Formats: sequence, C-alpha cells, structure tokens
Amino acid sequence: MEKIILVKEIYVEAFKNWKSYILENYFKVFSWLCFALLALAIYAFIFRVSTGFSFSNL
Repeated sequence: MEKIILVKEIYVEAFKNWKSYILENYFKVFSWLCFALLALAIYAFIFRVSTGFSFSNL
C-alpha cells in the first residue's frame, strides 16, 4: 500500500505547476495509456504462463 501512495504522490507532483492546459492533459492521458498497456502486457504474460504456452521452440 505504501508503494501505491508513493506512485500517486509522484504522479500528482509531476503535474502540479504546469501552465499549459493542453500539455498537462496530453501527458496525463499518455501516462494512463502507458499504465493500461503495461497492465495488458502483464495480463497476456500471466495468461500464457497459466495455459502452459511453450516459450522455446527447441
């Protein structure tokens, strides 16, 4: 739980004093997209491991 609070605090601090409204929203959307894609990659990896996918072609 402590790490989640730390990540939240870093996220809030990164966008605290931005002047450009467009850039601020662009980077917020971009960061959420990155989090979503990372979650999707982790899900796909766990799904492949749980179904017994062979990662080597030997």
